[in-house]
Amino acid sequence: MDPDVSVLLECAVWRGLAEAEVQVEVSESFNRQTDAALESHIEEVWAKRVTREPWLFNGSKFRLHSFTFDSSKFPPSQTGCQFTKHLPYCDHPALGCLAAEAGPRLTLRLGLTSYKDFLGTNWSERAGALRRRGETELNDPCGLLAQPLGVGGVLCTSDGKVVLIRRSQRVAEAGGLLDIPGGHPEPQAVCPCVSDGVSQDPISIAAVQRSPKAVVSEIFSSVCAEIRDEVNVPLGSLGGPVLMGVALNHTSAGRPSAEFYVSCSLTSEEVRELYWRGGAEANESTDIVFLSTKLLQLDSSRPLWSELCPSAKGAVLLYQLVRPDASIGPEQTSSDQQKHDEKE
Repeated sequence: MDPDVSVLLECAVWRGLAEAEVQVEVSESFNRQTDAALESHIEEVWAKRVTREPWLFNGSKFRLHSFTFDSSKFPPSQTGCQFTKHLPYCDHPALGCLAAEAGPRLTLRLGLTSYKDFLGTNWSERAGALRRRGETELNDPCGLLAQPLGVGGVLCTSDGKVVLIRRSQRVAEAGGLLDIPGGHPEPQAVCPCVSDGVSQDPISIAAVQRSPKAVVSEIFSSVCAEIRDEVNVPLGSLGGPVLMGVALNHTSAGRPSAEFYVSCSLTSEEVRELYWRGGAEANESTDIVFLSTKLLQLDSSRPLWSELCPSAKGAVLLYQLVRPDASIGPEQTSSDQQKHDEKE
């Protein structure tokens, strides 16, 4: 097991979830807990960072508090940000393991947080102490942490290659390591009070609560926007994102990231050409790398694993568990699928 990353939840039983199968519950009760001393520490950390890096932007972020599966569609229901357990694996709904049912299967419970809060909690030297305090005082090791929800995309080209980008040495985290395209869904994008989508003013929970479907849409669409901006692939060439699950980055105190599988109608060579033309966020990476989907069966024993940043590791783990691109017909048996997996 890699200490840098773990899986919080995975959607293997459905081979991943589409946007219509996910809903959100937004509440102030899902915000982090705090007190005067912690707020003072956060302000101190932020003041020092802004002095060194005056361009920093304190944008609002969604905070992942917990999650639950619809018990009528999948009996076991797990919740809690500290709960890390893989769900039972099922070959495919078409095999009769699970009845195909319409409507949301997964609910993400979200509050609001900010980049400043992230720097002062998850990314702070006191993160470990905050987790221990949260466990003791709140029965929740994440209770005092910002826990901003990130997104990442396993982008698969039409010729079966997965896209990785090498992070610039100038970025704040994991410089020089291989990553998947990713970022954060933005509360500003669903808040009608922020017409230009850019503001450092706090977004109110009430404003976000009015548009729960827009929140889900922002979570799913934001991964495609990140692929467009970081890899320079046009949105029209991307398939609908499939949620594989949520991974935790333990180098930042268990920060969560929703990892998606996204298909692309372009070949790897076409994607490579577009990347080198430069996208909106071309400065965040220095190279593009393509892996066979078979190589995504790699693990910590392979040399390549050490080149992956935690977010990429989490996405690889979820890809291996969920297999969103596996094609299984109702005429196939579990034995047939096992043989298919062994060949890969």
